[in-house]
Amino acid sequence: MSAFRKTRWPVAALSGAVAAVLMSAVLPAAPTARAAAPSKPSVPARYVQQHLNWQPCAAKPSLECARMTVPRDWHHPGAGADLTVEVSRHRAADPARRRGVLMMAAGGPGASGLTRPADFAARSPAVGAVYDVVGFDQRGIGRSTPAQCQTDAEFEDFYAHDFRDRSPAALRGVLDRSRRLVAGCLRHSGDLVPWLTTDQAVRDMDLFRALLGVRKISYYGPSYATWLGAYYATVFPGRIERAVLDSNLDFSGTWQEAEGGQPRSFQRRFEQDFLPWIARNDATYHYGRTAAEAKARWEARRRALRDHPLTVGALTIGPNQLDNATIQNIYNAHRQFPQLASALSTLDRWPSATPAERALVAKLFEHYLSPGFAAAFFSVTCNDTPWRRDIGYWLDRSAKDTAAHPLVGARELAYAATCAAWPVPAAPRFRVTGRGLPTTLMLNSVHDPATYYEGARAAHRALRGSRLVTVTGGGDHGQYQNGNACVDGIVDAYLLGGAAPDRDVSCAAGPPPVPSGRG
Repeated sequence: MSAFRKTRWPVAALSGAVAAVLMSAVLPAAPTARAAAPSKPSVPARYVQQHLNWQPCAAKPSLECARMTVPRDWHHPGAGADLTVEVSRHRAADPARRRGVLMMAAGGPGASGLTRPADFAARSPAVGAVYDVVGFDQRGIGRSTPAQCQTDAEFEDFYAHDFRDRSPAALRGVLDRSRRLVAGCLRHSGDLVPWLTTDQAVRDMDLFRALLGVRKISYYGPSYATWLGAYYATVFPGRIERAVLDSNLDFSGTWQEAEGGQPRSFQRRFEQDFLPWIARNDATYHYGRTAAEAKARWEARRRALRDHPLTVGALTIGPNQLDNATIQNIYNAHRQFPQLASALSTLDRWPSATPAERALVAKLFEHYLSPGFAAAFFSVTCNDTPWRRDIGYWLDRSAKDTAAHPLVGARELAYAATCAAWPVPAAPRFRVTGRGLPTTLMLNSVHDPATYYEGARAAHRALRGSRLVTVTGGGDHGQYQNGNACVDGIVDAYLLGGAAPDRDVSCAAGPPPVPSGRG
């Protein structure tokens, strides 16, 4: 479909006079190879001449925060009500050696990036000493103008039931809930979500750069922020000094293609990394001496929760909640494998579990995304690139993925049906090439569940001149500042001195995590 078909969003009126004298755009749109670029807009002076009023951040007083005003639609900057983007700054600890600005962004799409510069600078003090590390909540998220699609109860209902149930009634329920989610976006945020796109976000980023008074930035972004960073570098290649893309989505293709590989990669991480690990530690967790035994035990627990869900306070733990907790806790082996294993062990001996153990299970199971995260996630992934709208296709494909890769494949229909019901997006298409960029570092582990290695390699091929640092023997999501001295050394040398490897390199993953918790 055309990337510039008129959207069918029933939005609020977009008329309104420009409030200031128009000036030549400081944020010109770069042409794309997949569609003609929008005509270069004029940017009202009230955006480019605003001043950031830095104050201590409420949530992280060690940071400074400010509020930036941005147009709703950068391609028509005089139309519609303004949005706000909350930005943050961690000043260089050694001003005498300050070398510039390092902008960082969050993953998702849907995660908050506002307070991340503080932890980033603390974990890499040499980098924090010489860079002003800056971050932001992307439009639609957190303290920026937020999007809303669902109430808490509607969000809980979206993940209730059993995604593996392929009965006609269950499939109708999945499709109905996906359509209701889209209707909720229209009802609550119909004048906002059409402009929650990566294309719009990168222009917010460049306004932030301009208001910071720098000609170029360095960049660090994990997960979805690799997609965001690659798009920024495509639109504004002359404004990138150094860039690190950590745990890469395949930003050379579409969201449908990128998410289409996740059922296999999450199943691979679960079956080839987590289950063998918990089996090797059977003396602690008593969950089976082989990966096959541990998998059979996990599947038995899922069946039991389907027939008899557990109630812990206000939380109901059913089969989808077991999936959710497992999905969420296989991203990082050292931080998450032991807590997931302890929770699974506790579920197996629930009647004798202590109140403290039950509380830990509840804590692990109750935090899976949020309505705000989902609003931003679906807005960006459904808006950015086209999705196939043939529900018959998705019914057939999801049936196959549910059978072969059930951990994530079972929820494929719910996610795809949401984007299939989404109004036709109007975002321009991008073709990432690396043209005009300095050497870019790309980091990825071979068993990353969410940003799988095959997609990272495709993105690496598209981003000409990049260097791929492959972490072998592991599957963590997020490689920099993850305790791997090899990776950290390469990234630090690059950010601090501009020294990039002259070819693709590999680093070995660290040792497996030590078991913890009661068996």
